[in-house]
Amino acid sequence: MVHTQGLIDAAFLDDPYPTYRALREAGPIHWSEDFFGGAWLLTHHADVDAALRDPRLSAQRTGGWVMDSAANRRHELLGFQQLFARAMLFLDAPEHPRIRRVLNAGFRADAMQRLAPRIKRLVDELLDSVDARSGFDFMQAVARPLPARVIAMLMGVDDADHDEFVDWSDDLAAFIGAARPTLDQARRAQASLVAMSHRFEALLAQRRRAPADDIVSRLLHAEAAGEIQAGPELLAQCAMLLFAGHETTRNLLGNGLRALLAHPAQWQALQRDPTPLPGAVRELLRYDSPVQYTGRRVACEMVLHGEQLRRGDLVLALIGSANRDPTCFTRPDVLDVTRREAKSLSFGSGPHVCIGAALTLLETETLLREVLRRWPRLGLAETAARWNGNPVYRGLASLPLRSP
Repeated sequence: MVHTQGLIDAAFLDDPYPTYRALREAGPIHWSEDFFGGAWLLTHHADVDAALRDPRLSAQRTGGWVMDSAANRRHELLGFQQLFARAMLFLDAPEHPRIRRVLNAGFRADAMQRLAPRIKRLVDELLDSVDARSGFDFMQAVARPLPARVIAMLMGVDDADHDEFVDWSDDLAAFIGAARPTLDQARRAQASLVAMSHRFEALLAQRRRAPADDIVSRLLHAEAAGEIQAGPELLAQCAMLLFAGHETTRNLLGNGLRALLAHPAQWQALQRDPTPLPGAVRELLRYDSPVQYTGRRVACEMVLHGEQLRRGDLVLALIGSANRDPTCFTRPDVLDVTRREAKSLSFGSGPHVCIGAALTLLETETLLREVLRRWPRLGLAETAARWNGNPVYRGLASLPLRSP
């Protein structure tokens, strides 16, 4: 084990992969003071995969996380904690599988296929609106609105509201992604989560009067059947589904397109033959994951690689490091759109594997296929891309592009 400090700096936020490589080479587990006052870091693919499946490591981790950011003003954030902690993302069995069963049907393959033509229309609409010859910011023009509009459509949220929901979600992402959340970040996240919940309360009231073919109506049906609880549990699923449904997809769209354009041979290979595009999307996920790590709390004492992990300790599974592990991937720092080895952990693993993975893949493949067709000479603009500075939700704040 190596005790680490000062990992998260500007260089890390721009490119964390050299740091991950150094950590992997130094050992499979490290203690770091950089995250939430202290956490165990797991660096290898096998350990990250195992941790995400291990019932001794609990997904229930929001209490200390929220309250530690408040110091002696914890009373301010009680409402935030009560709602935030009920999201499926932070639940263990039996609550987690109970809620997941309710939501699974909305993300089945047949549901995604029915959605595919509508996603294609949204892609065309957004790409039609930009002037590629003059140059445009891909993140603002395409990557930000597309997944927000798709998940809003799937849930039954009015398309006119998606910009406001994205702004609220940005506050949640800033809080969740902070290695040491501040009271101000927690306050902003609380205000946004409450505002989002109020908006969903109004939508739930509408759907009680007139159900529709959307996820909100499905949740209400489950509530009536006693499969999900009214109040905070129901609202938390609505809010976090909308948040998760666009945050990581937005970052995959930006990270993935930037990676392809920075590797012209890979871009040109897909230009010549887009058949491997589904596999290429998974390689883009591996190469620069939109989720860099996820956390668990030790539920009972355990020993890992000779280290004593105590109840309540925080464990961070470094997904970004696992995806570059040379024991699983040949030349892991090389982007190869024909790669078919091992398994990326960008969607997680075990009980909490991403419920919306099929939707994310469908959106990304649909968009990239159309961009490849429309703009074969698309390239990075002279103005440099700018990263968002979030160590968890790695993504771009801007991606200037141009097609001569």
